[in-house]
Amino acid sequence: MNETHPENDPKKLDGNQAVNQAAEAWKDAAGRNIPAIGLGETPVPDDTANLRQGPSLHDALLGLLPLVGVWQGEGQGHDAKGQEYSFGQQLIIAHDGQEYLTFSSRTWRLDSEGQAQGPDVRETGFWRISPSDDIEMTYTSSNGIVEIFYGEPFNERAWSLQSASTMVTETGPQALGPGKRMYGLMPNNNLGWVDERLVDGEMRPYMSAELTRVAG
Repeated sequence: MNETHPENDPKKLDGNQAVNQAAEAWKDAAGRNIPAIGLGETPVPDDTANLRQGPSLHDALLGLLPLVGVWQGEGQGHDAKGQEYSFGQQLIIAHDGQEYLTFSSRTWRLDSEGQAQGPDVRETGFWRISPSDDIEMTYTSSNGIVEIFYGEPFNERAWSLQSASTMVTETGPQALGPGKRMYGLMPNNNLGWVDERLVDGEMRPYMSAELTRVAG
């Protein structure tokens, strides 16, 4: 990934310019969005994963703007015994005009032929970023993990995070150590992410995936 240069500082991006850049990069997904719940009117805006629809993205979130969308693809994970497995993932990063992004991830196990074998881990949480580009990411998972990450933009297309607090429930993965995550847009504009965990005193791969934007 490239080094950060002052002219690429996310804080200096004009909002309209940033949205236009995103629209050009992901033309095929521009007309799609997450569906509204439609179960009754609420006095606040619906979440949107499409920067051209719904409320305007809060100016404070420009440094995270490229993440907004619906992403789907495949990745590799390691189970509690250290065995590698393949999974599919849908990741939705959306907003409602406020000073945070919503984060929702669903994964499913894949067999050796790439066929879905049923649901796996889910995560839900929030991303925030300060005026000085300090990122806060919090999430809870369906397998009993509550975690806080702090980090910063690596450059205008990548974000580096490190866990500051990892809590596991009684029935959760007891051997889970603190971790690091990197999210970044690849040269093909797919979203790649990597999660590494501390095991026996060293960081080891835990989960990673490459996702294509399907909406937003």
